[in-house]
Formats: sequence, C-alpha cells, structure tokens
Amino acid sequence: MSKRDYYEILGVDRQAGDDEIKKAYRKAAIKFHPDKNPGDHTAEEKFKEAAEAYEVLSDKDKRARYDRFGHQAMGGGGGGGHSMEDIFSQFGDIFGEGSPFDSFFGGGSRGGGGRTRAARGTNLRIRVKLTLEEIATGVEKKIKVTKAVPAEGVTFKTCSSCNGQGQVHRVTNTILGQMRTTQTCPTCEGTGQVIDKRPAGVDADGLTRKEEVISIQIPAGVAEGMQLTVSGKGNAGRNGGPAGDLIVLVEEEEHEHFKRDGNNILYDLEINFSEAALGAQIDVPVLDGKARIKLEPGTQPGKLLRLKGKGLPSVNSYGRGDMIIYVNVYVPQRLSREEKEIIEKLKDAPNFQPGADNAKKSSFVDRMKDFFHGE
Repeated sequence: MSKRDYYEILGVDRQAGDDEIKKAYRKAAIKFHPDKNPGDHTAEEKFKEAAEAYEVLSDKDKRARYDRFGHQAMGGGGGGGHSMEDIFSQFGDIFGEGSPFDSFFGGGSRGGGGRTRAARGTNLRIRVKLTLEEIATGVEKKIKVTKAVPAEGVTFKTCSSCNGQGQVHRVTNTILGQMRTTQTCPTCEGTGQVIDKRPAGVDADGLTRKEEVISIQIPAGVAEGMQLTVSGKGNAGRNGGPAGDLIVLVEEEEHEHFKRDGNNILYDLEINFSEAALGAQIDVPVLDGKARIKLEPGTQPGKLLRLKGKGLPSVNSYGRGDMIIYVNVYVPQRLSREEKEIIEKLKDAPNFQPGADNAKKSSFVDRMKDFFHGE
C-alpha cells in the first residue's frame, strides 16, 4: 500500500523501542479510526497506512529487513495489503481484550454481534536459489508449493456454545457482588460457527492439502539470507479465515567465475608473463556478457582494476556496484628445454632485476589502500 517511510508514518525515530512504537500506533489508530471519521476516505487510508507500518516495525525480523532493504524487503509493496478485518484483528494485542477501547472500536469486530473474525492461516516458508545473473536483473520464479486450502463440500452450522455470537458470558459471585465477564467462545474461537459436515480427507478445520504454482517476483539486488513476503499465499485459515503469507528465503548459488562483496563483484584474472610484461587487451566475463580491458606494459601481480557499474544493483535502487579485477601472473611449473634456455638468457638482464623499474615500490597493502581510496 504505502511507499512512505514507516517511521515517518508513526512519527517515531529509527531507534524507537517497542513500547514507543506501540504507543504511536495506538495514537494514530484512535485519530484516524473510521468510526471517528465516517465517510472520510483520507482518514481511512491513514488508518490502514499506520496499521501497515505497525505490522512491520513491531516484528523484530520484519523491522530488521526493512531497516536494511526498505520496502523491497516486504515483497515490493510494504507490510501487507490487509483488509479492515485484518487490521481490527490486531486490536486485542494493541489495546487488550476488554479494554476501554473495545467500546470505541465496537469490540474489535466489524461483523456485529460481538463475533470476531476467523483465525488467520499459518505462514509457509520456502527457499529460492538464485544465480548472480538473476540477482543482477531481478527474476520471476514459479514455485510449486503444497499448502492447506479450503475444501469443497464442507458445510457449517451455528455454534451451540455461543449461539453464533462468538462470545460467551460468565457471571461470578464475589464479595463485591456479581461480576460479569465476556470471553471469546472456546468452541468456535469467536467465529460463531462450526463445521457441520466434511468430506473424507478433509481435516477438522475444513481444509485439505493441495499443490499450487505461485509466481514470485524477485527484485534485483537481493542478497543471501534476505526474506521476501508474498501476502496471502500461505496456508488458509480455519472456518474460512484468511490465508497466511508465503515467506521466501533467498539463497545465492556459487558462481563459476565471480565472488560477491556487497554490491561489488570480484574476479581473479590470470595472465601469462608476456602479457604482464608487454601489455595486452583481454576479454573478461561480466554479469551481462564480456568486457575488454587494457593491461599496460609492466603490469604487476596483485594489480587491481575496477570496471565501474559492472557489479550488482542496490535492492533499493540506489546505484550499482563495480567489478573489481585482481590480476594474477601465471608462473608455469614445468618448462621445456627451449623455454628454460630463453629464461636463463633473460635472468641476468638489467631490466629483469627486482626494483629495476621502480626505485620506490609500494607494498601490496599500500596499493590496496590507494585503490579503494580512489587512486
């Protein structure tokens, strides 16, 4: 739904604690609640927006992913896309059962009669392996999952324990007089109905297992261990309850040529002695094909080259990494007689003595520092 910063929506800073976030959400929920602002669509959108922000920032894992990757970590759209029913179901946790807010919010229900919504289904978790090429561009993956879905042929009847109200009342005699308490019906869990008949193979919640192919849009720049959320693609809830989410864990496949360092790509280039001494133009692999680089004469082992913008994009679309090439000079372990004779002739030549070209050679560590600080 929202693309605004979640901390901005709730009016808290990024170091805010759980209590501060809950307090901010409670304040926003009261201010923009539809019952307090009838017919005000702007207030209703702000009400949903605050609920979306709270859903993410109140969850430790979701908040960590959001802080690192932004809205992309929430499946490209935010925390949820939940209906008003989803939002009202949170109030038991935020305001407490039987709190003064219950009367203001109509008992946390929108269906009347004190009935609460059906239980939400559980989340599904899967792993998706991606190549660096797929990570570089983003990719659509079609994944087959087996999950709980509502079964056909299931019929329901009114719960006899609460007469369809979803709540049961109890009167207790105390020294202060009679005390009347209300709680969610334990038989129907507040839905007001229970299963009457179900076909063979259907469980007690009216669900059956079924395979489904789900299309998942993976954004460019994701990283190993990152989790994406696909709302409503998890297991169905009992008694017609909404489905949970599909949680997608990203895994990177090992690449034949490259290693990843953040958004940069590392590549080891091996050249022979003549290419190092004389210079050369060499084609090297990059994520989207090949690139030609020029080696200057006298290229030293350990030389670092940078190809700007040939790395991976940021998952938040803030720029792109580079490809860093580490030059290795190959030294053969076995030589022919002719090769040995040639090298013997060169061994004592002045230009083949260490330090001949540079009286002041910097160390490898110094060269690394110069490279990464923009030599």
